[in-house]
Amino acid sequence: MKKRLVKILKSTIKKLAQWTIWRHKPLVVAITGSVGKTSAKEAIYAVFKDYYRVRRTSGNFNNEIGVPLTILGDWREISGFFFWPKVIFYSLFYSFLKNSYPEILILEYGADKPGDIKYLLEIARPKIGVVTAIGEIPAHIEFYPDRDSLIKEKSRLIEQLPVAGYAVLNCDDPLVKGMETKTRGKIMNFGFSAGAEVRIINFEVYFEADKPAGISFKLDYKGSITPFKIKGVLGRAHAYASAAAACVGLISGLNPVQVSEAIFKNYQPADRRTNLIKGIKDTLIIDDSYNASPLSVKESLVALGGIKNRRRVAVLGDMLELGHWSPEAHKFVGAFARSNVDILITIGPRARFIIEGALEKSFNRNKIFGFATVNEAKKFIKETIRRGDIVLVKASRAVGLDKIVDELRAV
Repeated sequence: MKKRLVKILKSTIKKLAQWTIWRHKPLVVAITGSVGKTSAKEAIYAVFKDYYRVRRTSGNFNNEIGVPLTILGDWREISGFFFWPKVIFYSLFYSFLKNSYPEILILEYGADKPGDIKYLLEIARPKIGVVTAIGEIPAHIEFYPDRDSLIKEKSRLIEQLPVAGYAVLNCDDPLVKGMETKTRGKIMNFGFSAGAEVRIINFEVYFEADKPAGISFKLDYKGSITPFKIKGVLGRAHAYASAAAACVGLISGLNPVQVSEAIFKNYQPADRRTNLIKGIKDTLIIDDSYNASPLSVKESLVALGGIKNRRRVAVLGDMLELGHWSPEAHKFVGAFARSNVDILITIGPRARFIIEGALEKSFNRNKIFGFATVNEAKKFIKETIRRGDIVLVKASRAVGLDKIVDELRAV
């Protein structure tokens, strides 16, 4: 009975969302990828919010329930006995108020399993499709027979673009760049590579009072160089997000200076995505505890390794949903940590492979510490960190390393 009710509900909100798109005809910008979707979404929203009526996916509303909810209204969470009747009533009522509906919808299209993006495209076919990054061992690959199947699913977004549409692609990721041949639309790519149409250059960490305070970089578009600055975060992920947002803004008629000013003014990095936080003992915490995949952990370790004037501590936990790739992926992370970390602390059963990978690269065994659970690690970490350390905290969300961050946060 419950399954049948869920099926009826999904069908109802799908049809309502389809009708809403037909009725209001907003510009739909859809984002997919294994890494960086939320940051790209927030950056694109920041670029548009002062120029258009715009709505973006809230939280993790990137599936068969969340996407139609975003289309139907600015819902933040699913709660209360009367939630679904309220959604349906308001959707029908406000559908007739044409001038109040967003001109632009920014939607995340998750691909946790085969068929997900196909289903979402039936609801809303975008004019602009953004693919952030996939990586050699993508997130959620456990639910696919192989990597090619996952790439094929994500490629659907690009394949379904209209001739007048745009594919915005990360040309630093070979798997994403390879999608260029799969679209009828126009292509605009971004990245650090020399061939990028919107190219990131002069990326660096900037300091205030001898402490890392944020990132600065420039975007090169057709020879026009525009500076960008983002406070309170580390890592190239936010530069990638800004470059993707710049592509979408340029496609929509904005100029690079307008994009830069909008990012500086409006961009609010999502929580627990390489956010810089003041910690106890005058430490700095890089809170990247929201989620983890091999590519995102690598990028976070690069950010940590770039800080040379402090002792670098990495607290790394399990990366989930990797299937049979899991041992190899965790070993890769451990090996990569060798040149970017001074103290390595791991949490979780899979994280033992991180230790194996680090030892294979001759990481000092006396500076590696492994724990089974967060609760076992808390006290040790608080006692081990020294004044002035910079501490990266990263793992898949279910591991619960946000508790470590909260424990180390300065009151």
